[in-house]
Amino acid sequence: MLAIKNGRIYTVSDGVIENGTVLIDGDKIKAVGRNVRIPKGSDVIDATGKSVMPGIIDAHCHISVYQSPRRTGDSYDLNESTSPTTPHIRAIDALNPEDYAIKMARKSGFTTVCSLPGSTNICGGMGVVYKLKKAKTVFDMVIPGKEPMKFALGENPRSVFGKRNQYFKTRMGIAGHFREFLAYAKQYSDLKLEHEKDPSRQAPSFDFQLEAMVPVMRGEMTCRIHCHRADDIVTAIRVSEEFGLKYVLEHVTEGYKIVDFLKEKDPYCVVGPTATPPTKQELLDKSLENAAILSDAGLRVCLTSDSSYSEFLLPNEVGIAMAHGLSEEAAFKAVTVNPAGVLGISDRTGTLEVGKDADLAIFSGHPFSNLSRCEKTVISGVVYDNLKD
Repeated sequence: MLAIKNGRIYTVSDGVIENGTVLIDGDKIKAVGRNVRIPKGSDVIDATGKSVMPGIIDAHCHISVYQSPRRTGDSYDLNESTSPTTPHIRAIDALNPEDYAIKMARKSGFTTVCSLPGSTNICGGMGVVYKLKKAKTVFDMVIPGKEPMKFALGENPRSVFGKRNQYFKTRMGIAGHFREFLAYAKQYSDLKLEHEKDPSRQAPSFDFQLEAMVPVMRGEMTCRIHCHRADDIVTAIRVSEEFGLKYVLEHVTEGYKIVDFLKEKDPYCVVGPTATPPTKQELLDKSLENAAILSDAGLRVCLTSDSSYSEFLLPNEVGIAMAHGLSEEAAFKAVTVNPAGVLGISDRTGTLEVGKDADLAIFSGHPFSNLSRCEKTVISGVVYDNLKD
């Protein structure tokens, strides 16, 4: 048994417990509360004066697919930009358990992340959800069956393929190609389904790329759609509804401009990075109040650093969002239970509740203050001492 006692416990699901205890049995939480009996012989961590929260979850990062450290001029695995649609590409094939950024994120209180392909392509391939454990192979880290499919609209795909004088050079071309690709995928999936129901019906000719799209077209795999500008956000929703996609919006930089429309649709909004400069035209109107406005409207907001190596800055970005109107309750949800929902793992993690995975972070002060440090990270019951490791 492991007991973390005397801490200020942010359960996320059931408020804050002062001078509380979290009892861990193996890789699961056994008890949470003020009057928890600690069995004799338990390992004990005294968290007096410290904050205990669920492990931080980032639903959108590029750890390992961007490679850290990376020398100037080196190639990287973020974008397979040789084709506008690469649904068969899998981020797990670029996941390196020894990537420097994994250790840095773990030391900062992160326990679970989703690494996604980049946004060069309209369809960039499958992301991978995994715990930031010390591991020999990906099999020791990955949470299987939670892979999302990455899509992108806006300046990124337009600039990459447009510069080559390829179709597409415009937002109209991107949306047209997006629909065309989805139409082929739907046709393939429908023919396959007819054959599955009635083997006498002819199956479609096997297509490895379209095969990867079958769970997308059947609503079994979430689409993660990169969209910054308000009109791109609307296009993402419009096309998703045309084809019945299960979707999540990524970045949502101008979401505050169309908050009533978003409230009606009620998508998960993975917002960020929030505290970086507008490095391209479509980021010109980014707002530090965006997360607060969306959250106040009742939308399920996640916060992300959208990073390949500087995940450790996300808690500080959450603090900045709080300074610009995001409530403390919404801030905690934005890096715990909401991203867990996006990734389909809320039954396992995201809150401190009995029966859930023992994924926690212990901070010296408030988790979203730049004066605090994550002293210990617990992943599946294993304690990582960040002050020593």
